[in-house]
Amino acid sequence: MIPALLLASSSTLVHLSAVDLIIIIFYFALVLAIGLYLKKQANTGEDFFMAGREMTAWVAGLAFLSANLGSLELMGWAGNAYKYGILAAHWYWVGAIPAMLFLALVMMPFYHICKTHSVPGYLKLRFGEGAQGVSSISFAFMTVLMSGINMYAMAVVMKVVLGWDINFSIWVSSITVAVYVALGGLRSAIFNEVLQFFLIWAGALLIPILGLIEAGGWSGLQAKILHNLTELNVPNPGSYTHLWSTLGSFGTNPMGINWVGIVFGLGAVISMGYWTTDFLVIQRVLTAKDLRSAELAPIIGAGFKMMVPFIVILPGLLGLALLRDPQGHLLRLVPADVAWSPQGQAQGLHGYDEVLPLMLARYCGPGLLGLGITALIAGFMSGMAGNVSAFTTVWTYDIYGTLINKNASDDAKVRMGRWVTVIGVIVSIVTAYFAKQAPSIMDYVQELFSFFIAPLFGTVILGMLWKRATAAGGWTGLLAGTLSSIGMYTWVKIDPTAVRYVALSVDAQAQAQNMFRALWSCLICIIVTVVVSYLTRPKPDSELKNLVYGLTPIPKAEHVTIFHSPIFWGAVVAVIFVAVQIIFW
Repeated sequence: MIPALLLASSSTLVHLSAVDLIIIIFYFALVLAIGLYLKKQANTGEDFFMAGREMTAWVAGLAFLSANLGSLELMGWAGNAYKYGILAAHWYWVGAIPAMLFLALVMMPFYHICKTHSVPGYLKLRFGEGAQGVSSISFAFMTVLMSGINMYAMAVVMKVVLGWDINFSIWVSSITVAVYVALGGLRSAIFNEVLQFFLIWAGALLIPILGLIEAGGWSGLQAKILHNLTELNVPNPGSYTHLWSTLGSFGTNPMGINWVGIVFGLGAVISMGYWTTDFLVIQRVLTAKDLRSAELAPIIGAGFKMMVPFIVILPGLLGLALLRDPQGHLLRLVPADVAWSPQGQAQGLHGYDEVLPLMLARYCGPGLLGLGITALIAGFMSGMAGNVSAFTTVWTYDIYGTLINKNASDDAKVRMGRWVTVIGVIVSIVTAYFAKQAPSIMDYVQELFSFFIAPLFGTVILGMLWKRATAAGGWTGLLAGTLSSIGMYTWVKIDPTAVRYVALSVDAQAQAQNMFRALWSCLICIIVTVVVSYLTRPKPDSELKNLVYGLTPIPKAEHVTIFHSPIFWGAVVAVIFVAVQIIFW
């Protein structure tokens, strides 16, 4: 590993007061206490892995969002907002809201009715063990990598703000997550995620509020960004504060992408794939107590998701406008691999992903700093616990229970789940150091999504909507889509000029490549699935009941007033979503 990763920072931006330390220590004690308290309610497989399927819509909805709102999101997208401007907000709006509404109103009935423990579990019912095996192994691999990224993000916070040793930060937080998830299972993870949701908002709101006051509001922030980027001779400085108007071509915006990549690569493939098939978030909604709660949970999550850019994207934009070095000169952040190099460390450089802790150090004094640090720790714990609990469920049911020990008892699965939780944490620690190989955290994450999430979406959506799709078509299409994505990524790494074929432009940058690679891999998955399905025999309709649209009797939710209707609140969220796109056009 790079030696710089293993060393403590020689200097710190701030020092914790006694009040700050008390707040942080109290938080760690509280999450462990929740795990111990809930251990007695996690003795069966249904309780440990699915929280007894008794969560209300609000609890499931907040956990659904919180599982995605980890330090990875907080730091990674704040860093990308600094790097790409307001274009990063696409990942919260067009890259989330339509997919979350689609999950709520179209796909949740299938997941809820078939009572599956996981998305690979649904694929087993629909396509057989071949598709389940491919999806569960790739998903398990992705979750430990994602969990490792959360560890790395937390280590960066501690290094930048406090100067703590990175290994110490990783191990303390990791052990805490391992204990409370191993004790209380998914129920413990969900209750801690709801707690972490409120902590994240309470701590993270400080930066945008104080930053906007200093910048002179939104118009003042726009003017400062334009002035600073013009001073640095950055191309197209005005594009950093516009959402859609600069996406006519690849070369007119800092992300090096066009509207096709955003709408189809991100909105239609990556987003739909993540929010409707990634078991990390789906698992939370599957714990809902009834169908109406299961439909309302993603809609509640979507409503809050539209507000998240205020605490994630805005700090990155504020960094562009306000960050200065000790001498008062404009501070320019650099790619993470440059900042973490020996030369970068010697020069005191900071990476894009460090913008949030830098802004935290800028505004927070004693007490407030402890709250802000606790919010970032909560984000880390939320993201890591989500990945670990999802990994544990998929391993236990879809790998151990299907491929290794098909006759495993319920008690054996619970024991396996507790041991695999610890093993998953240990493997995640190892993978934490891979995250620093990318220029930014979220570039790395989007690469992973294009490998695994995009093809999976093609398989799941065909399985749900097309009864002619066969078992052979399902697993061969999924495998072909995954391998094609990895192949395109390797091709561009070996020959950078190949980007003109993958992303359709020589001006395309990392995120554009990820979006177009996801689009092509999903299309390849669909084409292979369709071709192979027409060459093989489909299952009879009687075996597809409750698994395919048109063959599944959807139960009608109990009669409720309009203000309790999932369709009504879905429409409200959709209208607000459209308005936001117009406002920031």
